[in-house]
Amino acid sequence: MDNFILISGCSGGGKSTLLKALKARGHQVVEEPGRRVVEAEQASGGNALPWTDIEAFLHRALDLAVADHRAARRLSGLVFFDRGVVDAAVALRHVTGHPEAETLAGDYRYNRAVFLAPPWPDIFTSDEARRHGMDEAVAEYARLEAALPALGYDTHVLPKAPVETRAEYLLSVLADAGARPDEPAP
Repeated sequence: MDNFILISGCSGGGKSTLLKALKARGHQVVEEPGRRVVEAEQASGGNALPWTDIEAFLHRALDLAVADHRAARRLSGLVFFDRGVVDAAVALRHVTGHPEAETLAGDYRYNRAVFLAPPWPDIFTSDEARRHGMDEAVAEYARLEAALPALGYDTHVLPKAPVETRAEYLLSVLADAGARPDEPAP
């Protein structure tokens, strides 16, 4: 789906902040599946949490990412995803060693241009939904940085800059690639 723009990369690297800026510009966004799973599990007292049952958490995140992808097909204009099927599939393969999840990543495609938020210790913070440290976030980034080109994506590293600069960079890359980032969805 050429209008599906994936923002991936390092946990705590500013992806959600960038999505908020894109949404403020009138674009459609899809919030991070993993964070939504954590919030739902914490609210219900569930155990599908990264620090309790990582495999169950990743299966839930993958299911939610697939559902998000399917639901977004009804949308027009550019749709920006804070993580997606690829992120969950790569993480699940890392945890389980089984490559089946990456088949889903091939079935649920995004625009060829994928944007990576690099490790940025200056803005990284832990919270109730993100309990891991910077070392784990950097390792996650390295896995995605390797997997995305192998899955046929061209990666573009977001600059470590204010959010509006990052938004401008992302939109200019898309414009250069022929996307129409100046036209938010109606």
